[in-house]
Amino acid sequence: MNSDLPDCIEVNPSGDPAATVIWLHGLGADGHDFEAIVPELHLPDSLPVRYIFPHAPMRAVTINGGLVMRAWFDIFDVNLEADSIDHDQFLESTGMLTALIEKELQSGMASDRIVLAGFSQGGAVVLHAGLHYEKKLAGILAMSMHLPTVTQSAAEFSSANRQVPIMMAHGQSDPVIPLPKAVETRQALGDLGFAVDWHEYPMPHAVCAEEIEDIRTWILKVLA
Repeated sequence: MNSDLPDCIEVNPSGDPAATVIWLHGLGADGHDFEAIVPELHLPDSLPVRYIFPHAPMRAVTINGGLVMRAWFDIFDVNLEADSIDHDQFLESTGMLTALIEKELQSGMASDRIVLAGFSQGGAVVLHAGLHYEKKLAGILAMSMHLPTVTQSAAEFSSANRQVPIMMAHGQSDPVIPLPKAVETRQALGDLGFAVDWHEYPMPHAVCAEEIEDIRTWILKVLA
């Protein structure tokens, strides 16, 4: 196995997949975290999807007292600014995600049939990686997240994904990533010309049934 590839859980359809969703978990969780969402999406049999749920590496996390847990990158403080994260680890994780996309391409999947999805930290990684990726993707789903690098890295965004469908979803009472931080990211993307399909819900740092229904609708649209 390519050493750049993280360990993953794969959920495959009974027939050949017509699309792939690569879904990244949040801080302290693992690839199993969103495995249970697959049956809840109720996608039709006519759209067979392969789901890939990578496990983040084990890292010491500063804001959690240096405890070692699964993390896409270290977070130094709760300000959620660009200097609040370990950029080397952040880029290492976006590189892992890019390697997973490339592996799907090698298996015969077209890039514009690949959806990137992520929650919290995972959402930051998929949004950064997707906007920099040099082949057209089907869509990017960024849940309960904020991208501290959005304005600094905008100059390097790929022209291939200037029109990529982006869905952002956030809890109105999120104590981990307050709603205004997510709105900041949405606003920055809007200022750069990206159309963001924005959803907010009366929930904390979590996922709710209404959100899953909206994700289903969005996936059906971007993979139509």
